[in-house]
Amino acid sequence: MSFGGASSVAAGGKRPFEYGRTHVVRPKGAHKATIVWLHGLGDNGASWSQLLETLPLPNIKWICPTAPTRPVAIFGGFPSTAWFDVADLSEDSPDDVEGLDSSAAHVANLLSTEPADIKLGVGGFSMGAATALYSGTCFAHGKYGNGNPYPVNLSVAVGLSGWLPCARSLKNKIESSQEAAQKASSLPLMLCHGKADDVVLYKHGERSADALKSTGFANVEFKSYSRLGHYTVPEEMDEVVKWLTASLELGSSTST
Repeated sequence: MSFGGASSVAAGGKRPFEYGRTHVVRPKGAHKATIVWLHGLGDNGASWSQLLETLPLPNIKWICPTAPTRPVAIFGGFPSTAWFDVADLSEDSPDDVEGLDSSAAHVANLLSTEPADIKLGVGGFSMGAATALYSGTCFAHGKYGNGNPYPVNLSVAVGLSGWLPCARSLKNKIESSQEAAQKASSLPLMLCHGKADDVVLYKHGERSADALKSTGFANVEFKSYSRLGHYTVPEEMDEVVKWLTASLELGSSTST
């Protein structure tokens, strides 16, 4: 299922961007969780929705939006679908906080209409992973980069072959309040990265996991794959399935 794009502006941002088509994968069983999944640079929501539909996670609803088409510095200003502007696919790149806030706000907006008893999460690949991890840090801090309040309660965040934007300022944000430190310590995060990745180098994924751990994110799982390039493989998705089932408590065993 898919529906048309919406114009979205960052909470407090100036430039509206037209988001592309959003694809929704309905849960095959009882609906217990909803995850917004974000594609990589130049891709769209359809490609990931087809893969996510095949996963043995019957209790998860997947929402796969398509990023706006915008000029991207890494392509010399040539337009591409991108969640934010980027000059370099790493945590060393200057941070486009306005673009990140806009996309994080779009994710929060997609999750905000879910039923109150449904667990919420965000995940993504490459630039989508960067946006997902940024959303996780906004949730912990309780604010977007521009200072506006972050409105939804995240239960998980997943990043495949990505990096952590705004890593340099994260420590101050998390240490700014006891509530932020508490949220950071309890939010489950999963990062996966291929050691043969020649697009977003492995060291950037590893450094991002280390940055999260060192700033108080106590529940970080980092998985590496020795021969994996900048794509996903069944082994990696199997690990994601297991981790989501455990972290969202989706197991079939009855719990009291």
